[in-house]
Amino acid sequence: MSELQGLSPAQADEATAVIEQYKHPKPMLIVISGPSGVGKDSVVQRLRELNPALEFVVTATDRLPRQGEVDGVDYHFVSTARFREMIANDELLEYALVYGQYKGVPREGVRRALASGRDVVMRLDVQGSATVRQKVPQALTIFLLPPSLDILVQRLGQRATDSPQQVAKRLQTVLIEMERIREFDYAVVNEHGALDQTAERIIAIMTAEKCRVAQRKVIL
Repeated sequence: MSELQGLSPAQADEATAVIEQYKHPKPMLIVISGPSGVGKDSVVQRLRELNPALEFVVTATDRLPRQGEVDGVDYHFVSTARFREMIANDELLEYALVYGQYKGVPREGVRRALASGRDVVMRLDVQGSATVRQKVPQALTIFLLPPSLDILVQRLGQRATDSPQQVAKRLQTVLIEMERIREFDYAVVNEHGALDQTAERIIAIMTAEKCRVAQRKVIL
């Protein structure tokens, strides 16, 4: 302690507090978004595998599960009546009617994870991301881009559960969604066959944000 003899107790405490602040940065709310078919689900799943410390919020929806989807893992699958009850009770951080289906983020799960000190990742469509940015401007937002429009069209056409009319409607929406990229903090191209590279870039963004002098303080 002799090296600190020239400092007052108040100065030493202040300097120590600053060090601790950057040793233990505040938890972040990370929103991963992009147009339909860009690969948000695959990217989020790879992030989950690479960084188990992250908390992944499961979105609620009133649509039926697609083949291979698991309730409570891919989505919380609920009835339309239950979803409307969640809206009425203000249980959702954000929700939207997308392509005739409800989707929303349960508020309590986000609040609980942040309170525990864990970073929270949400996978949202562009409309949902706008709502979260409005309510939580401190959120870190990342826009996923396809490697090309041709590949995006191919991905949309491979969804066996979507009718040709639904695919056409999604394609009409893609360009509108792409125009909103400037509302986001970062953009990452989800290259075809390079899922690890995409996930690693997102992790690098999160790491850099943790080192910012002006840290994000999420308030719900």
